[in-house]
Amino acid sequence: MRSNPSSGLSRRAFVGAGLAAAAAFGAAPVFALNVDQARALIDKVVAEVNAIIGSGQSEQQMFPKFERMFTTYADVPTIARAALGPAARSATNAQMKAFTKTFTAYISRKYGRRFREFIGGKIEVTDARPIKSNFEVISTAYLKGESPFEVRWQVSDKSGKSLFFNIIIEGVNMLASERTEIGAMLDKRKGNLDALIADMQKM
Repeated sequence: MRSNPSSGLSRRAFVGAGLAAAAAFGAAPVFALNVDQARALIDKVVAEVNAIIGSGQSEQQMFPKFERMFTTYADVPTIARAALGPAARSATNAQMKAFTKTFTAYISRKYGRRFREFIGGKIEVTDARPIKSNFEVISTAYLKGESPFEVRWQVSDKSGKSLFFNIIIEGVNMLASERTEIGAMLDKRKGNLDALIADMQKM
């Protein structure tokens, strides 16, 4: 059975993540990046994911490769800031740097485990389209013994490079689910970002 990284995800969380993404990426439909470039980026990501899951390596051997994949192709600083939510506005530069580094390892392990569920299957890019000021690349995951399902990648060049900033797996929105989960973890520590960073490093 596939795990769901967004258990308990609320409609409010989706709205909050959408607003965070809009604030981060703007709304004016002026494209430096084009649909073919966005698709080419995700072609590379999918090829790398397929190579990792088809390598036959152990989970611990795969995790560093998933982390390299995220740091190469994902806009991790933007994802980390969106996940941290309002707390990012009051964080110091040093705290944001530490959180982003810790979050990179955290998200790589988490989604690395999700992609490991695709072992024995594959992902294929099927389409790409503009969405507001960004692009969405649609892929299909084929798993043995299960019905195919969509994996959608949202791509932007607002950071100065073409990178993906969100993944939606079977309708589960990474930005929304991480904003909910990181927010709950921070609340549990009474808003202490340093404590959150320290605890995430131990996970």
